[in-house]
Order: sequence, then structure tokens, then C-alpha cells
Amino acid sequence: MFNRIIAITRKEFRQIGRDRRSLGILIFIPAFMLLMFGYAVNFDVRDISLAVYDEDESTLSREFIDAFVHSGYFDLRYHLDSPGEIDRLLDRGIVRIAIVIPPDFSERIHTGRDVHVQVLIDGANASAAATVVGYVSTIFQNFSMELMAAEFLTATGAAIVHPIDYHPRVWYNPELRSPVFLIPGLIAFILMVTSAVSTSLSIVREKELGTMEQIAVSSIHPVELILGKILPFVVTSIISTVFILIGGYVLFGVGVAGSFLLLSILILLFLFVALGWGLMISTTSDTQQVAFMKALTTTMLPTFILSGFVFPIHNMPVAIQVITYAVPARYFLDALRAIMVKGVGLTFFWEQIIALSIFGFILVIASTIRMNRRGYVTI
Repeated sequence: MFNRIIAITRKEFRQIGRDRRSLGILIFIPAFMLLMFGYAVNFDVRDISLAVYDEDESTLSREFIDAFVHSGYFDLRYHLDSPGEIDRLLDRGIVRIAIVIPPDFSERIHTGRDVHVQVLIDGANASAAATVVGYVSTIFQNFSMELMAAEFLTATGAAIVHPIDYHPRVWYNPELRSPVFLIPGLIAFILMVTSAVSTSLSIVREKELGTMEQIAVSSIHPVELILGKILPFVVTSIISTVFILIGGYVLFGVGVAGSFLLLSILILLFLFVALGWGLMISTTSDTQQVAFMKALTTTMLPTFILSGFVFPIHNMPVAIQVITYAVPARYFLDALRAIMVKGVGLTFFWEQIIALSIFGFILVIASTIRMNRRGYVTI
């Protein structure tokens, strides 16, 4: 039995070496996706281009502008001479925010009257605009509190004692860097896509070449055939995962906070699911082209959109949230981020392990039964 599995495995490795499409999937895609998602896909909103029209030009208005510059989020590009320039800058996307300070800015503050500062934000990108609004609101509040404290100190000679001392502390990802969130999702995405696509193409290739019938009448047991077919892709998928982990650490400083043993077990379990899905696709396809399209459609889109890789599941409509429970990558990603980012143990994600195990056994058993009914293997 062992010798037959090794023989099938060697045959698959030789076939992979001859097939440029398989090589591209297994080698090029992981490298390309790591660089693209690590550098190009970034949810951090920084260096926000800012234009200011300061009609007051007082010391206080300059301090107000400095509050934006020193926050680390805004890049002051233009000191405008007229409000008419604002439309041109926003229309062309040269700046993303413009602030108009009225001529009586400092006078109203010193006399205790309300000050109306106009803030214009480019809302073409709704997500980034919402983040900018949050930054602006925080800066306004902090500046107002500092003014109140200074006025009170001047009037009474005593400093204000705040009843609540607010010092936020962010766990797991203190700098709120996007790669920390994206790299685990990238592992799930690449493993699901490459494993399912490669496995489905491997089985269907035998159909196109007419060798599946020869295998069916041979002494090869179904388990031997399946193991021999999937072992090469298990090895290449593990290599891809190691590459992503090393690349994520070297290029983006994203390490593994938890147990490497738990991480390895989780990855192998997810590979079991992905390879099972590839086998299922192969039983419903007669050509490599059809198998390739089915694999991409049923793995890439669900893993990218419905797993929580990029878009938070809790923000989706309830009906879509229900559908996400049928996406194996959802469970894998929850557990993977728990290990890599939070460094927690099995107690915190055992439900995901059970769900992945159920998915894997159902897919492998169902695909084996279908292969038997179509006469490719005999149980």
C-alpha cells in the first residue's frame, strides 16, 4: 500500500513540474498575493492631505492648525489665500480635507462665544472619510478641552481635575497596522484557492488523458489513489504557508504570538477541508477548464468576501451572515487570528476546530462516494 501511494505521489510531482498552470498557482500566486495585500491593500488612513484657509491668522488659529499637523494623521499641503481655491482642490482630489477658520476665531474664544469652523471632507471614499471624521472630531474635542483648562487656570489659578482619566490601550495590535489583520487572512485565502484548484485539476487531468479508466480497473485502492493525489499538494501548500509566515515576519513584522504546534494542526486540518473540496469539484467536472473555473468561483469569492478576510462579518446583513456559516474559511480564519495575533490556546477556538473537522469529513466522504458511483474508484 505504502509503495503504491509513493508511486502516485511521485507521478503527481512530475506532472506538476510539467504543468505551467499548476506551477503558477503554487508558486506565483502566494508571492504575488503576499506583496499585493501587504503593501497595496492598506486600511491605515494616514498622511491625509489638508488645506487651510485661515482668515483669523492669530496665534490661537495657528495653534489650532498645529493640532492637526502634530496629530500624525494630517499633512498640511496648502495655506489658501481665498476660499474659492477649496473647490478646485477637492474636485481634483488634490486634498481630502479643507478647513476654513473664521476671522473672529480667537476673539470669540476669548469672549466665551461659540466658534463655527467649517470642515470640508472628500467623501468619495466613504470608509476613509468616516475615519477622517473621527480624527477631526477627536482633535476638536482635545483642543476645546485644552482651551477650557487654560481659561479656568487663568481665572481661578487652579488647574481642572478631570473626574475620568482616559488612557486607551489597544491590545494585540497596538499600532493598528493593516498587515497584522490581513496576513492571517492571506494564508486562508491562498491555502483554500491553491489546494482546491490544484487537487481538482489533478483528478480531472486523469479523465482528459483517459488514464482514470485504467486506474479504476487496477488494484489501487481508493484511499491509496486519494492520498497519492493530495500528498504533493499538501507539501506544496505547507511550503507556501511557511513562505507567507516568513515573508510576513520579515517584510511586515507580523509574527506568531501563540503556539506553533496549534498553528500546524490548524493548518493541516484546513488543508484537509480544502483538498476535500478540490476532490468534490473534480467529481463534477469533465475538463480542466471547467474544474478551474468551478474551483476559483467556489473558493476565491467566498473566502475573500464571506470569511471575514477583508470585510467584517458583523457588518453584513443578517441573511448574508447566515450564509457565512457555510464557508470553511470563516472558522479557520477565526482560529488562525486567535493563534497568530492574540496568542490564545485551544480553549478559545475549539468550536472552530470541530466545525472544520465536520466540513472535512463530509467533503472527503461525499467526494469518495461520487467517485465510486461514476466508476473512477471501487470501494
